[in-house]
Amino acid sequence: MSEAQTEPVVDLLEEQWTAIAELGDTFEPAEWALPSECPGWSVKDVLSHMVGTELSLLGEPSPDPVRDAAHIHNEVGARNEGWVLSLHDSSGAEVLKRFRDATERRLAELRSWPTSRFDQEGPSPVGTVPYREFMRVRVMDCWVHEQDMRVATARPGHRQGPAATLAVNRLASAMPFIVGKKVGAADGTAVRFEVRGDDPRRLDVVVRDGRAALDNDALGQGDPTVRLRMDLEVFWRLGCGRVTGPAARAAGLVDIDGDVDLGASVVDAMAFMI
Repeated sequence: MSEAQTEPVVDLLEEQWTAIAELGDTFEPAEWALPSECPGWSVKDVLSHMVGTELSLLGEPSPDPVRDAAHIHNEVGARNEGWVLSLHDSSGAEVLKRFRDATERRLAELRSWPTSRFDQEGPSPVGTVPYREFMRVRVMDCWVHEQDMRVATARPGHRQGPAATLAVNRLASAMPFIVGKKVGAADGTAVRFEVRGDDPRRLDVVVRDGRAALDNDALGQGDPTVRLRMDLEVFWRLGCGRVTGPAARAAGLVDIDGDVDLGASVVDAMAFMI
């Protein structure tokens, strides 16, 4: 096996893109037009966005940015919207074909690269990082958008496996930022997230010396300041801004046990990416 074929993140991308393509194969023509929880985007638009990102990474010229829609708030959003608009007149099946073509070309390109290429640092949505880390962000982003498509079409799935685990782990890693920075919880606070579903997990965020960190061993048998119980779907939708904290609480999607005011503040602050 050549050096270029050993980069694990490429296998994760292949898993993730295959899951999206196979999901798209199940859609009836009318389902592509269903609204997603991404403002202004249909199911087809979500896929068009992913097509545009991969084509851009392949070096293809981008369409003109679109800045005059209410849901666009920055230049990245304007560029994304340009790709979505460029595929507006294509059918869902045609966009799916473009997705398969773009991702097959991307996989071929990535598998042709030596490991040293993945070590090179460059821009990404999370700052300047090695290309390998950028691609791990792509796995998470594509998994979230796959889940957007599943929520819109009532097709739950792909909540387990390497790509899903990577995505959920990255979402979980942001919870100390939510508790410590956005909420500003006091020293000694312990917030426990109990995430139910196919891959249940417990996340204890503990604040010490003004810093919040994940530490599932800190409490021993002790009780946290507050417990937040929710399904995995609710967890990622809150973290990705698909549903607001107040809406989730009003709908009974989150159980809060302990310091209710603190728990509500954490839930309401969970959105850290859009």
